[in-house]
Amino acid sequence: MPQLQPHIRLDQNHGAVCALLPGDPARLDRIQAFLTDVEVLAYNREYRSLVGSYRGIRVLAVSTGIGGASAGIAVEELKNLGVKNMIRIGSCGALQPQVKIGDLILVNGAVRDDGASKTYIDPIFPAVPDSALLFACVSAAKAREYRFHTGIARSHDSFYTDREEEIDAYWSKRGVLGADMETAALYTIGHLRGIRTMSILNNVVAFEEDTLDAIGSYVDGESAAMQGEEHEILTALDAFVRIGNDR
Repeated sequence: MPQLQPHIRLDQNHGAVCALLPGDPARLDRIQAFLTDVEVLAYNREYRSLVGSYRGIRVLAVSTGIGGASAGIAVEELKNLGVKNMIRIGSCGALQPQVKIGDLILVNGAVRDDGASKTYIDPIFPAVPDSALLFACVSAAKAREYRFHTGIARSHDSFYTDREEEIDAYWSKRGVLGADMETAALYTIGHLRGIRTMSILNNVVAFEEDTLDAIGSYVDGESAAMQGEEHEILTALDAFVRIGNDR
C-alpha cells in the first residue's frame, strides 16, 4: 500500500486514476456539485481533496494552490498513488483580444517561463499535453458548444514585476493566447513521470484589462468567468469519460 503522501495527505487513490487539479481549494465546492458518491478526503495547506463519481468514472479532485512549485508537488504525490490522468482546471489572463471573459483555452503547449519546470529539465524541452486528453477535451467542448480556443499559454511566476505590460505585449505579439502559472510545470513533470496531463484555462482577465480588478470580480462571483469555470469542469469530466477504456 502506498505511503501517506506528506503534502496532499492521501495514502491511496480511492479507486480513481483520473484527477482534476484546480488551483483554488474553494473550487472543490463547485466540482462536488457535478459528482455523485462524494467523499471529502483531506485538507492540508493549499491541498484540499475529495473523490466522487461522474458517469461511472471515479475522479479525484485535489487543489494545488498558486504556482508551478505547488502544482508539481501535487502531481508527484498523486503519481505515487497511481493516478495516471490529470487535468488542470484553472484560470488565466488573456493575451489576445478574441479571448473573452469565460472563454476556455485548451492549452496545446506552454511557454516555460516559470522556475518549477526548469528545475526538472533544460528549458529547451517542450511542455505539451497528452494528445489523447487534448483531443478528448476538444471533442467534449465542441459537443457542449462552449466557446473555446486551442493554443499556447505562457506560464510564469509573478503578477507584480515592474515589466508586466512589456512582457505581456511581447508574448501577445507572438500569438500566445493567455497566461497562467502552473501549466508548464504540469506538462513537463507529467511527461517525465509518464502521466497523461492536460490544462484547461478559464479566462478571467480580458486582454489589456487591469488584473487586480478582474480577479477581484471573479473571486466575488460577479463575472461571466463563473460560467467559464463550470464549463471547464464539465469539459474535463467529459474528457475522462471519453478516454474510457484507454485510461
